[in-house]
Amino acid sequence: MNIKNVICFFLLVTLPVALFAQDKSRPILFNSGWGFHKGDITNGDKGGAAGVLWKAVDLPHDWSIEGPFSEDWASATGYLPGGIGWYKKTFNAEAGWQGKQVYIYFDGVYKNSEVWINGHYLGKRPNGFIPFQYELSKYLNYKGQNIVTVKADHSEFADSRWYTGSGIYRNVYLVVKNSVHVDLWDVAFTTPKISADKADINVKVNISNGTATQAAIGIKINLVDKAGKIAAAIQKQVKVKPGKHETSFDAEVSSPRLWDVEHPELYQLQVQLSRNGKQIDAVNQTVGIRSIRFDKDNGFFLNDKSTKLKGVCIHDDAGALGVAVPREVWVRRLKILKDAGVNSLRLSHNPHADYLYDLCDKMGFLVMDEAFDEWELGKNKWVKGWNVGTPSKDGYHEYFKEWATRDLSDMVLRARNHPSIIMWSIGNEIDYPNDPYTHEVLNTGKNPQIYGKGYLPDHPAASGLTVIAKQLVKAVKAIDTTRPVTAALAGVVMSNEVGYPEELDVVGYNYQEYRYADDHKKYPNRIIYGSENGMQRQAWTAVDSIEYISAQYLWTGIDYLGEAGKWPQRSNGAGLINLAGFKKPEYFYRQSLWAYKPMVFIGAKPVTQLEDKGIWSHKAIEPVWNWPAGSKIRVDCFTNCQETELFLNGKSLGKISRVDAKGQIPSWAVDYEPGELLVKGYNNGIEAASYTLKTAGEASDIKIIADGTIFNTKTKGLSQVEVQVTDKNGVLVANADNEVVVKLTGPAKLLGLESGSTTSHENYQSNTRKVLKGRLLAYIQITGKPGKTTVQFSAAGLKSASITLTTK
Repeated sequence: MNIKNVICFFLLVTLPVALFAQDKSRPILFNSGWGFHKGDITNGDKGGAAGVLWKAVDLPHDWSIEGPFSEDWASATGYLPGGIGWYKKTFNAEAGWQGKQVYIYFDGVYKNSEVWINGHYLGKRPNGFIPFQYELSKYLNYKGQNIVTVKADHSEFADSRWYTGSGIYRNVYLVVKNSVHVDLWDVAFTTPKISADKADINVKVNISNGTATQAAIGIKINLVDKAGKIAAAIQKQVKVKPGKHETSFDAEVSSPRLWDVEHPELYQLQVQLSRNGKQIDAVNQTVGIRSIRFDKDNGFFLNDKSTKLKGVCIHDDAGALGVAVPREVWVRRLKILKDAGVNSLRLSHNPHADYLYDLCDKMGFLVMDEAFDEWELGKNKWVKGWNVGTPSKDGYHEYFKEWATRDLSDMVLRARNHPSIIMWSIGNEIDYPNDPYTHEVLNTGKNPQIYGKGYLPDHPAASGLTVIAKQLVKAVKAIDTTRPVTAALAGVVMSNEVGYPEELDVVGYNYQEYRYADDHKKYPNRIIYGSENGMQRQAWTAVDSIEYISAQYLWTGIDYLGEAGKWPQRSNGAGLINLAGFKKPEYFYRQSLWAYKPMVFIGAKPVTQLEDKGIWSHKAIEPVWNWPAGSKIRVDCFTNCQETELFLNGKSLGKISRVDAKGQIPSWAVDYEPGELLVKGYNNGIEAASYTLKTAGEASDIKIIADGTIFNTKTKGLSQVEVQVTDKNGVLVANADNEVVVKLTGPAKLLGLESGSTTSHENYQSNTRKVLKGRLLAYIQITGKPGKTTVQFSAAGLKSASITLTTK
C-alpha cells in the first residue's frame, strides 16, 4: 500500500468529513477563462462568426455596471444599460467523464438566458434570479475542444423596480455524476421533533438511476458535528429502478447542538451511495437542528424561545461591483449589520446568490426567502424618476403563467436545507393599490401606499390575487411544510376584502403599523408581522411593545442601485449603511435600539435645523465637530447605556439619563469651540462605552485600512481597503472630496472603487474616484498567483499611502 492509500485509509477511519471533501462528485467551479461580447451576434450558438471580438472575463460578470450611466436608461434600474450579451468558454472533456452524466449549473443569469454546447441547444430560462442546470453528456467531444455559449437578453432594460445587472453574474459549476446518483437538490433534511435532550431527524434521498436496469444501491448517511464526531449514522440497501426512487430515513440525535442566532451550530449531512462495495456518489450539505413557530398571540419562537425579528431588507448589488459580488463583500456587510443587532434578513425581492444562504447559516441570520415582485400583471417601473412620467410595464409577469410554479419550486428545493430560512415569501406588494390591482374599498379609509386616487375601475380586480396566491402556496407546500408561507402586503385594506391574507400562514404588513391592533382584533387567527418598515421609533415600538407582532424588516439595510429619483440620482439611499458599507448615523440609532453590547454615538447639527420626519431616514446628524465660530450646536447621542455624559475639551457639559431624554436620545445644546467632543456611557455608574469627535484641520494625508493583507494561492481572495482623507493628526476630514488615484503592481487587480455617492456618474471601471465625506472603499481582487502586490493611493495635494498584499 503506497503512502497515498495509507492517508486515504486514515481519513476514512478517523475523519468522515474529510472523505466527502475529497470526493470527485463535488461541483467544479467553472468561472475562469470565459469570453464576453456585448451585443447580438450571428452564429453565437457556435461561438460567433469570424472577426467577432471577445473580451476575456472571469465569472461572475455584470456588464451593466460597466455603464456608462445615462439619462437614456431607466431610473428604476439605476440609469445603467441593458441589452444583449454573449459568453463563450472552450474546455477539454476529461477522459474519466465518459459514461457519466455531466451537467453545467448556473446560479443565476440575468436574464432570458439561452445555453448551447457545441452548437446543440440546451434550453432557456427567463427568470434571472433562479439557478438551473443542463446535461452536457451526450454532446461532449472527447477528441477535441468543447465550446459552451450563453446568450443573455436584457433588452427590456426597464424591467425591474431596482437594479438587476446583466449577464452571468453568479457562479457557474460543472457537475460530474455516475449514472446512478443523487441529483440536484434531491436531499431533504428536516427535524420533526426537538428538545434539549434529543432531536428526531428525517432525511429523504431521491436517487436517480440513468441506466436501463434496476440497481442495488447501498446508502450511508452520517450527521457530523463541528468536532468531527458522528451524531447520527444510517445505512440501508435499496433497489432503484430506472428513473427516480425516494427513500426516507429517520434517526435520533442525543444532546443536539441547536442552531440559533447567537450560536449558529451546524452539522455536516453526508450522503454516500455505493454499488458492489464501491462509492459511486456523495453529497455533503451543511444543516442545522432548530425549531421555529409563529403564534397568533405571542409572536415568533426559535427553539421555543420568544424572539423578536430585528430585520432588514437587502438587494443583491454592491455599488461599484454591480451584482457580481464576491463572497467577502457580503461577509463584511453582514458583520456590520450583525453588530447593529440585526438578526434577520429579508432577501428582497428574489432568490439571492448561493453563498449568501451559507453565510446566513454560519453567521446566525434568520431569513425570509422571497420569490417574486410581480405575478401575472406588470407593475410600474419608473424611467424618469420615482412616480415621474410614463412608467415601463416590462417585467417578469410576461413569463409568470408558464414559469412561476417551476421557479418558485426551484427556489424552495434549492434552499430548503438551510436552517437560517424561516419563511417562504410568494410575493412583495403584489397588492400595491392600483399598481395594478384595485378595489372599491380604496375609496374609503386610510391607504398609505396607493398609485392614483381611489378605486380605478379600468384596473384589474383585486380578487385575482387570491386565486394565484392559492396556487403558489400549494406549490411551496408540495415541497416543504416545515416553514410558513408568507407575502408582504402593501394594500392590506384591499386584500382583506378578497381573502388574500387567509391563503397565507403568516401575513406581512408593509408600512401599516397603524393596522396591527384593529386587524388583530378583527382577524384573531391571523399571524401578523412587519414585513417592510420605516426607520422611525414608533415603527419599532409597534413590535417591541406588542407581544403578537414578531418582526420588523427595515427598508433597507444597505443602500442599493436603482429605484432612483430624477436624474442625476441613480441609487436609493434608504439604507443603514451606504453602498461602500460605511455606517450612517441611522445605523447607530438602530444599534442603540437593537444591540446588547454597550454603545454610544454622537453627532451634531445646528440647533435651529428641523428634524426630518420621513419614515426612512430621520436622524439628521453628522459625526463632525467642525462648525463656524459662535455657532449654537445640538449634539444628539444614540446609546443603549443608562446614562451618558458629554465633555468638551475635558469639561463636563452634564450627565443625562436615557430614560428621561426625549425619545431616549440624550441631547445637549453646545456653544461650539474647536477641539475634542467626548461622550461616555455608563451602566450602574460604571463607564461602559465612549465615542469621540475631533475638530479636523486641513486635509493633508491619506490613511488606509485593509480587512486583509495575507492571501493563499489556492483561493482568489479579496482585500477591501478603506481610504480616508485626514489632517496631519490622522483626523478624518469629513468635507473632503479629493479625487483619489489607485495604482497596482503585482498579482492582483482593482475590481472597483466605491464612495457611497447616490448621484456620482464617475466611471466604475476607472482607477480614480472622488471620496465622499472623506472616505472611499477599494476592492482589490487577488488573482491567486504567488507574490506581493503594492497598492498605492494618491491625490493631488495629499501625502500618498500604500499597502502591500502578499499571496503565499
